[in-house]
Amino acid sequence: MSSAGRPDTVRLVFLGGAGVGKSALIRRFLHDRFEHKYTRTVEELHVLEYDTAGSGRLRLEILDTSGSYSFPAMRELRIRHSDAFALVYAVDDPASLEEVRRLRGEILELKGGERASITVVGAKADLTEAEGRVLTAGDVMATVEDEWGANFVEASARTAGNTVGVFRALLHQVELPHRLSPAICRRRDTLPRPAVRRRPPLKKNHSCVLS
Repeated sequence: MSSAGRPDTVRLVFLGGAGVGKSALIRRFLHDRFEHKYTRTVEELHVLEYDTAGSGRLRLEILDTSGSYSFPAMRELRIRHSDAFALVYAVDDPASLEEVRRLRGEILELKGGERASITVVGAKADLTEAEGRVLTAGDVMATVEDEWGANFVEASARTAGNTVGVFRALLHQVELPHRLSPAICRRRDTLPRPAVRRRPPLKKNHSCVLS
């Protein structure tokens, strides 16, 4: 807890090319649903407040960014003031992995001497080679973990496979508790929503518990 009595704040940022599945992963984690129709994201800020065992309240911000990067100055500001990064590529799109490589370089440059907490996420992990997968987990993992020294996970928003694992990896990197209480998380969507002040980026509030 901060000295002013407010919850400590940690910001996680999802970056990657357009259409790779950033919003779908976040939506699956927060609401356990998947939308087949692609809708372009401008920018959304999801705010959750967690009760942490023995540590009081934690404010967790999840920033879902646009893949178009129309405002580089704004993107640089987001990178400078964020704690951990999910760099998302799609396993059926080699160009999206090259974009992750570029984004990693930009993060390292902007963070300077600071340690950058990066998790590379292979989205659409349910795809088989027959369905268009061209990037194998083993090949990408070797680059990400051995050469970049970053975390690597694959996940599927469509099947919900390992979507929680993405957030566990991110929270682990910033040394926060990462075991979610599924019962509390399921129940949160049935609770009354607090008032949300609408302003760009869109802020969405949820609650959950970390143990």
